[in-house]
Amino acid sequence: MNCHFYKYHGAGNDFIIIDNRKGFFDKTNAKLIAFLCHRRFGIGADGLITLEKSAEFDFHMSYFNSDGYEASMCGNGGRCIVAFANKLGIISGEANFIAADGPHQAFLSPNDNVRLQMLDVENVSSLADGYFLNTGVPHLVCFVNDLKMVDVDIEGRQLRFDARFQPEGTNVNFVKQKDNQLTVYTYERGVESETLACGTGITASALSAAYKTGKHEGNFRITAKGGKLDVSFKREGDRFTDIWLTGPACLVFEGNINLDEINFNGFE
Repeated sequence: MNCHFYKYHGAGNDFIIIDNRKGFFDKTNAKLIAFLCHRRFGIGADGLITLEKSAEFDFHMSYFNSDGYEASMCGNGGRCIVAFANKLGIISGEANFIAADGPHQAFLSPNDNVRLQMLDVENVSSLADGYFLNTGVPHLVCFVNDLKMVDVDIEGRQLRFDARFQPEGTNVNFVKQKDNQLTVYTYERGVESETLACGTGITASALSAAYKTGKHEGNFRITAKGGKLDVSFKREGDRFTDIWLTGPACLVFEGNINLDEINFNGFE
């Protein structure tokens, strides 16, 4: 079976996107998804997204980490699928779509940026080594003085599997703050490595910075290794509402792959 795919990235966080409105792609095949995301055996990506039909929304977004398993939300992926839906003509400049974590609204701008509304965050937990919250998926946010001293893969992996966050584990963000400017490095659960950007992690980092400094509304400008993004919000006590993640969503290339001819030899 021939599968036409698209490759997008949001600040270096890259995704394979498939138009699955006809339901031909088997989303339950974790090995296939992991193969397609593998950077040597497959196409290569941090995750895979399928665009599905929805009776009540413009479309349904299903997101899978590069390990092949579904996750509830991806902020950068959410912006990319909005740009993709716009390219297909499903939407025109504005989207209302549904993902595993709930409904989202988004707007496109002429400079390839997408403004995506994230779900409300009900609380932020203050821990000895950081802040823990769920912005669609769980995140631990650790503020540091010098990001150059952090080995994201080693330290991130240790915290990702820390007993406090089991059995699901957590994503881990290391953050350097200077006023309203944040620099964020993220270890992503499911990718099991550092990624160039993480939308839900950048959102979690901004909200944690607001919680830490007592900021009740406004925005943060965030620098990730793959680009720059913005997070705006309102806060009432421990609850954050009107959360918007803004950043690039860029088409890289598109291509075809015959799913029936994939050779899994050597792939584990």
